[in-house]
Amino acid sequence: MRKSKPKSKQTRRDRHEAEQEEISKLNQWIDSQKPDSGTNPLSLPPLPKDAPIGPLQDDKFSRYSGATMFKELPLSKRTQDGLKRANFSKMTDIQRASLPHSLCGRDILGAAKTGSGKTLAFIIPILEKLYKERWGSEDGVGGIIISPTRELAGQLFDVLKTVGKFHNFSAGLLIGGRKEVEMEKEHVNALNILVCTPGRLLQHMDETPNFDCSQLQVLVLDEADRILDVGFKKTLNAIVAQLPKRRQTLLFSATQTKSIQDLARLSLKDPEYISVHEDAETATPSRLQQTAMIVPLEQKLDMLWSFVKAHLNSKILVFLSSCKQVKFVFEAFKKLRPGIPLKCLHGRMKQEKRMGIYSQFCESHSVLFSTDVASRGLDFNKAVDWVVQVDCPDDVASYIHRVGRTARYLAGGRSVLFLMPSEMKMLEKLQTAKIPVQFIKANTKRLQPVSGLLSALLVKYPDMQQLAQRAFITYLRSIHIQKDKEVFDVLKLSIEEFSASLGLPMTPKVRFLNQKIKGKKAFGKSALLESEDSEKEDAAEIPGEKLDIGNFREESVGRLKENLKIGDSEEENVEKGFLQTKNALNGSEAKTGEIEDLVPATRVLKKKKLKINVHRPVGTRVVFDEEGNTLPPLARVADRKNVANSSLLDQDKREEYYKNMREQMKHVDKEDKVLDRQRRREKRIKEKMKRKIGSMGLEEDGEGEDDLSGSEGEGRKHKRSKIYFDSDSDNAEMTESKDNAGISTDSISLADQEALALKLLSSMHS
Repeated sequence: MRKSKPKSKQTRRDRHEAEQEEISKLNQWIDSQKPDSGTNPLSLPPLPKDAPIGPLQDDKFSRYSGATMFKELPLSKRTQDGLKRANFSKMTDIQRASLPHSLCGRDILGAAKTGSGKTLAFIIPILEKLYKERWGSEDGVGGIIISPTRELAGQLFDVLKTVGKFHNFSAGLLIGGRKEVEMEKEHVNALNILVCTPGRLLQHMDETPNFDCSQLQVLVLDEADRILDVGFKKTLNAIVAQLPKRRQTLLFSATQTKSIQDLARLSLKDPEYISVHEDAETATPSRLQQTAMIVPLEQKLDMLWSFVKAHLNSKILVFLSSCKQVKFVFEAFKKLRPGIPLKCLHGRMKQEKRMGIYSQFCESHSVLFSTDVASRGLDFNKAVDWVVQVDCPDDVASYIHRVGRTARYLAGGRSVLFLMPSEMKMLEKLQTAKIPVQFIKANTKRLQPVSGLLSALLVKYPDMQQLAQRAFITYLRSIHIQKDKEVFDVLKLSIEEFSASLGLPMTPKVRFLNQKIKGKKAFGKSALLESEDSEKEDAAEIPGEKLDIGNFREESVGRLKENLKIGDSEEENVEKGFLQTKNALNGSEAKTGEIEDLVPATRVLKKKKLKINVHRPVGTRVVFDEEGNTLPPLARVADRKNVANSSLLDQDKREEYYKNMREQMKHVDKEDKVLDRQRRREKRIKEKMKRKIGSMGLEEDGEGEDDLSGSEGEGRKHKRSKIYFDSDSDNAEMTESKDNAGISTDSISLADQEALALKLLSSMHS
């Protein structure tokens, strides 16, 4: 036993020396072949297949800038083993371009298409940096990876565990929506690498005792453009303020920002801007087939239903604007049973449920209705066949992230975008951004309307009507708050028809807080009204002004006509004949609807005063007699026999009636006063009787009891006579009280008086 201990110590010492030697060689390798700042490693020719890798003769090392395989990079054996275990051998373009610079410790701004392997481009530098610094659990947090969504953070954490399996670092996943906050606070100080969302990280910085990031080595922002925007600005500023400025920062996204303000906020120093696909012919993966079609607002659900029915053996990801729309469409289609499993995903769901739905969708063919929470970074294990954008994305970047959920890495995929006639400007913007979108049209013969079925559902399930109303409101709000008014114009929407397409019997009233058009307060067959029971749940997903459900309104206030049809079915059928291709637009842009029959609003706005119309006709009350004849006012107080003979009542009869009524009121008033006095008298007598009965129990030896005398109902209480003793008189004369003059003092003898005096004196001494 004693001999084994030195052997164990020797083994640990040898391991430590081997690691130190490996780290020294890696640093020499990196320094000797460091690429020049500002160069693109992709421009260098790849290494020959038979070229030696690593240390060469005369303390020289092989070139790693321009390498195509992970084994050609100056990486530790532990990282190499992790990559082999995960079956990563050949690098993608973003990895080839960024890793030579990031391994040197430089800041990176990396932009590449979706599904291009950006995750390994920042996980490998973190592992190598901490390994070369000999980082341990006592050193605290050395690397932080920030992700905008919980699902993406969980996916990054899984990759980190796989690649870093042979390292001794401790890592943790810190995301919102979970209840293990106290457990996290106990262990977060011992973690070396954190994968987290911004809100959860800031919560630990503010609440966890002794949580320290002052020794941070590497900061990573995945989907950096989303984290740097307005939604996370305040949170990110608070996080960066607590991080050291001397660190390595890596920013990666499919649509990268070059804003000087954003770079200054993160304290970036001479970052390497790497955009591997900047000179590419397309901004999206080449294996992605992208299509767009014109669909009027009131036909979107019909088109979506028909599309799902035509692709029952596919994995379909459907994007909608708000979580209320996702809830309604999911519940409605689930009750209609299209013949394929349905799932929904949005930001208002609990974290466990969100992760479960994400995992289920990865495993089988189904339809997933989702908001933009699933548009960034998520990599579904089995390829998504179709990405259907029912609602137009906010901008070109949102479109790229949405369609990036399919055709990832070497896989193929297809997407379709529903555009309203008023949103045709988005198609031009996509084409300007080098996104090859093919314009198609649908086969109307295969279109299956569902508006009637939705109306029946709303009648059968009353809760569905509330969901439909909220979906209606949140969609209008999502259009209203958009900044790009060339694409999103709520005044061009056929609101009445859209409400009917959701199955609503009447159009909910909604209105905007700020009137966009002065003097035009009604449009599209429905005035827009704000209600007090606002949809606050959607504020996290759609920031801006809140519009809410108001009362229903039956009358129409205007009309918008869409002069557009889905098209004919003469051309070739695509995908079971539902989608049809169209060679080119060639002036076939849909004509936007025009506002007709604008009428003044009948509702009074909050900021305007109510004006009373004095010329409005006033209602009158008509009284009929037993025979059906109309009676003039006050006819009921007159003699009904003479009413039929004269239209006016006699003045003398009215005065006589009033006189009799006054006499009757006086008589009744006198009787009331007499009755009131009698009731008050009886009440006083009862109170006196109660006091007398209560005082009888306080008399000593039964002397001086109160006498009850007098007539019935009237009792008088006789007070006990008071006896006074004159201290100046030898005879101790007694005087009687004025109130008891009828009682004689002669009846009290001198002996009694003396005995009474002795009794009083003895009581005083005692």
